[in-house]
Amino acid sequence: MTRLSLLALPAQALYGQGVTATSHPFEPHTEDLTARLNWLRAGVLGANDGIVSTAGMVVGVAAASVDRGPILTAGVAGLLAGAVSMALGEYVSVSTQRDTEKALLTKERRELRTEPAAELEELTGIYRAKGLSPETARTVARELTAHDAFTAHAEAELGIDPQELTNPWQAAFSSALSFTIGALLPLIAILWPPAAARIPITAVTVLAALAITGVVSARLGGANPRRAVLRNMVGGGLALLVTFAVGHLVGVAIG
Repeated sequence: MTRLSLLALPAQALYGQGVTATSHPFEPHTEDLTARLNWLRAGVLGANDGIVSTAGMVVGVAAASVDRGPILTAGVAGLLAGAVSMALGEYVSVSTQRDTEKALLTKERRELRTEPAAELEELTGIYRAKGLSPETARTVARELTAHDAFTAHAEAELGIDPQELTNPWQAAFSSALSFTIGALLPLIAILWPPAAARIPITAVTVLAALAITGVVSARLGGANPRRAVLRNMVGGGLALLVTFAVGHLVGVAIG
């Protein structure tokens, strides 16, 4: 097998026979990166939503009233409702994804049992499409099938690791926790200072927090931090401006 052919193979084809792969420090394996991105999706989105939605809510109320009571009530209600909503949404979404993965795996297992020859040809075709010669592709397909046919077909055909299915409870908990942590920042920022400084301090706190989440998500995902920070700060700033304007108008109207 040529060096070029080896580069075209997935990790399990090269290291599935008991040889341990060594990760390059700047090139994480696909499985690690996928798991990290799944965690980021729930965690970072939850934190951003908690920061922006709660900040918008309390800033809007603070623009209409200087009393701490209504601000605290709105902030706590928004925090609890948002955390529950995020957790429920993630649980439903990831459960649907998990059900789909399990259905596909069941179908693949049945096809391997009833049509092994056709499945071997299909796996061979996948590796030929990756650039391997017909002979090499067939050799790889046969060896992987002999080692663990189900895992080989699941990963090559479906892109699913049967041992690492998505976990709806983990996603729900991550979203709820990150939303709560994010929501506490603007809630504390709006309640702690005197009335005249509440909105400016909250705005600075929110924008700083959004910049941090932008940097963290970009670094862990290997993306450009400047773009992530810019998106977060512009979106959060617009949300604060809109809710402040609406709160101020409502306060004037009922004042």
